[in-house]
Amino acid sequence: MAGLEDLYKEIVLDHYRSPRNRGELESPPAKHAEGFNPLCGDEVHVYVQVDDGVVSDVAIAGQGCSISQASASMMSAAIKGKSVDEVDELTTAVKAMMSIHEQSLDDDDDSGVLPDPPDVELGDLEALKGVVQFPVRIKCATLGWNTLSEALST
Repeated sequence: MAGLEDLYKEIVLDHYRSPRNRGELESPPAKHAEGFNPLCGDEVHVYVQVDDGVVSDVAIAGQGCSISQASASMMSAAIKGKSVDEVDELTTAVKAMMSIHEQSLDDDDDSGVLPDPPDVELGDLEALKGVVQFPVRIKCATLGWNTLSEALST
């Protein structure tokens, strides 16, 4: 299992050192949202161009820790070319992977039963699941995803 953990760390470090889709898109037509984590100072800007219900282009900007920036880079690579519905499912699946505990805190339904995450192929995004071992870093890893959701809802 140590080999798999090392591979996951390398994937995250690669995205931190060489972020994908770094930059800005003209807004409009691209949708834009800014996400901040005031506890640690992480900042993510997401620009997303949607044409005919499909993410045709995406760009990310910002600064912060390796987890927040690598997660945003991984997200940008994963969503390009996907429909908005597929992006929503992927976002749900990543957030479910990050922390069931966090979901249960947000659940207004006191039944304690959480919905099953969508059955989505995560690929390299699975490298982020190690963050769950460090609960304080979950907000770092989900910052880009939450910012993407905000951009798509505008």
